[in-house]
Amino acid sequence: MDSKEILQYVNNHASRKVKIALTDIDGILRGKYISVEKFISVAETGTGFCDVVFGWDSSDLAYDNVSYTGWHTGYPDAAVRIDLSTFRKIPWENDTPFFLGELLTKGGESSVCPRQLLKKVLADAETSGFLPCFAQEFEWYNFAETPQTLQDKQFHNLQPLTPGMFGYSILRSGLNADFMNDLFGLLNRFDIPLEGLHTETGPGTYEAAINYSGILEAADRAVLFKTAVKEIAYQHGIMATFMAKINERLPGCGGHVHQSLWETGRKKNLFYDEKDQWNMSETMKQYVAGQLMLMPQLLPLFAPTINSYKRLVEGAWAPTTLTWGIDNRTVALRVLSVGQSSCRLETRVIGSDVNPYLAMAGALAAGLYGIKNKMKLSQPPSTGNGYLDNSHGRLPSTLEEATACMRESKIARDILGEQFVDHFTRTREWEWRQHLKAVTDWEIKRYFEII
Repeated sequence: MDSKEILQYVNNHASRKVKIALTDIDGILRGKYISVEKFISVAETGTGFCDVVFGWDSSDLAYDNVSYTGWHTGYPDAAVRIDLSTFRKIPWENDTPFFLGELLTKGGESSVCPRQLLKKVLADAETSGFLPCFAQEFEWYNFAETPQTLQDKQFHNLQPLTPGMFGYSILRSGLNADFMNDLFGLLNRFDIPLEGLHTETGPGTYEAAINYSGILEAADRAVLFKTAVKEIAYQHGIMATFMAKINERLPGCGGHVHQSLWETGRKKNLFYDEKDQWNMSETMKQYVAGQLMLMPQLLPLFAPTINSYKRLVEGAWAPTTLTWGIDNRTVALRVLSVGQSSCRLETRVIGSDVNPYLAMAGALAAGLYGIKNKMKLSQPPSTGNGYLDNSHGRLPSTLEEATACMRESKIARDILGEQFVDHFTRTREWEWRQHLKAVTDWEIKRYFEII
């Protein structure tokens, strides 16, 4: 549909309302309903959101350490541009029109807006003659709970949707066929086409792979996927969580990103070279080398929460070492290079708790850095158990350590922008400070009686 047809659909919709949203620094959709009349009046000129959505955390607690906004600015409205190309119909809301927006400043593009950051890195790729094609896959846990029962139980003794470890189970997917069918069907109608959907190992655990596309569309789909899954789950009396690690005894949840670079027009995959022993082109090797070098410096983009680092432990299907390999699920970077059309890199460090715009921007920017600087992939591929290959270093083990690496990285500031890195690392420092205040169940159980 072109812009005229989209506006006509909106104007004719029986609900007389439109839902608009933008993504905050944590990847949470912040939005509202507006009337059709209001939408028509701002569709091309833009609207406003209180800029507190970039001045508080995931619990709506105002940051005390950022300069973008705060009590010192009075939290004014920020300009928001509605992207008509993101038009979708929400099938579980009677096809209510939906649009994504992005933050602007008086000078134009915003340095703190995740979608704007991705568009900046995409422009760098296009300038170099590359068309980045990406896709994200998500693992998540489902519970037979509601927001109210969750609060009533204080997040304890929650009921998994199904018991036991049933990865790739036809049996377990049939047990909740209505939910499975709605996920596949409604997501597709919401323009989030799935390549696959199955149970993963863990009680009530699912995994979905989203179809690949251009990187901006891929990130839009990934952001909307997480909220859409939660809303569809609500319809079935289910709570879906994308926490990276729900329990220390269970596997964590990955949000792996698959990526390749193509010629403009998507006729040739620039990662593939059938003459190479691994079918990897020099471009792909440089891309992998860039990610390997910069992963510790960009890790907060891939592991943004305190909980993220509980997933990055040995033997839990998440990487801990700076490694790459050919079709190896124990390394940080998994190369899949069997065929020309499917040759790609899978960045396995990324968890399901990420902001997809930031994760994809970081992955692409690091890869482009490797290409631009003609970096050599001198590190051999890891074979066997990548957890045991410490020869090239390990990932930072806490958000505090990772944030310090990013804050001090000149390269991160060069490829992502000084203002973005400053703002983002301050938000991660805030996150670390909040966790230091908490008294955990582990502390109560360990010290309550014995000390």
